[in-house]
Amino acid sequence: MALLPLVMMDNPVLHRKAKRVRSIDSSIQKLIDDMIETMHYIGGAAGLAAPQVGIPLQVVVIEMPGEEPLAIINPEIVKSSDETEVVEGCLSLPGYRGDIVRASNVTVKGRDRHGKEIRIKADGLKAQALQHEIDHVNGVVYIDHLKSMDDLYKVEDEEEEEAGGI
Repeated sequence: MALLPLVMMDNPVLHRKAKRVRSIDSSIQKLIDDMIETMHYIGGAAGLAAPQVGIPLQVVVIEMPGEEPLAIINPEIVKSSDETEVVEGCLSLPGYRGDIVRASNVTVKGRDRHGKEIRIKADGLKAQALQHEIDHVNGVVYIDHLKSMDDLYKVEDEEEEEAGGI
């Protein structure tokens, strides 16, 4: 496994829709393992999308406290309900946060790392993380959800360490 370099918000890969994964081979397995290792190394992150490490593929990993890491290939939100305002940040724009609106509940479909079709129902932080990472594979970043860039605010170093990114 290897640590992957994060790309920052000015990188075009974050603003383009990623390609669907056609075949889940050893290169995809390695990518998933490397993404999980990178997410663990960073600490505080609930998820990571392949475009955030410069790879334009529809692969995301998320990990909630007390749960095993989950890889989703070609993820898609098929149902969402209710809305809530959340504070969100991103590993690709460190030191900043913004208040955005996300669905409170989502159902996501995709494939697991073995190619098996999966369906995930989530609420709370897990729903937020899924939406954030799926946005990434669709070329959307959380600041695109802000009403105005004036709504983006800088956080102090201590807050940044505690809050991490999604």
